[in-house]
Amino acid sequence: MALIDLSELPQGPLLALDPGSKTIGVASCGATRGLATPVETIQRTKFTADAARIFQLYDERKAVGLVIGLPYNMDGTEGARAQSSRALARNLLGLRDIPIIFQDERLSTFEATEALISAGMRRDRRKQVIDAHAAANILRSVLDRLEHI
Repeated sequence: MALIDLSELPQGPLLALDPGSKTIGVASCGATRGLATPVETIQRTKFTADAARIFQLYDERKAVGLVIGLPYNMDGTEGARAQSSRALARNLLGLRDIPIIFQDERLSTFEATEALISAGMRRDRRKQVIDAHAAANILRSVLDRLEHI
C-alpha cells in the first residue's frame, strides 16, 4: 500500500504513532473509529526492536492503517524532526507493506500536556504517558478529517 491519501484509508481500526528521538507514543482506535485511545510509550532502542513492537501492536489491534505524526515547524516548513518521521515510515514500509498516512502534529504534545495538567496528573506520571496521549491527539485529528470526506 505504501504512503496513501486520507481518502484511500481502508475501513477498520487504526494505529497512530508520535515518533520522538527517545520514545514513540502509540494510540489506537477501534473499527468504528469513534474514540482515539492512548496505548503505550515505546522507549526507542534499535529500529528492529521498535518496529517489532509497533507491528505487534498493529497486529493485536487488527489495524488496517498506520498514522504517523509529522512535526511541521510552526511556519509550516519541514525540519529534521519531520524528516525523521518520514524516514520511520520508509523503514517500516521496508519491512511490511501497510497503508500509512501522515498527520500534522504541531501542537499534539502541547494539547496533551494541557489536558493532563487539567486532569490533575502529577508531573512524573505525565512524563510517562505524554507521548501516547499526543499520539491519541494525532489520531483524533485524522478521525475528524475522515468525517469530512
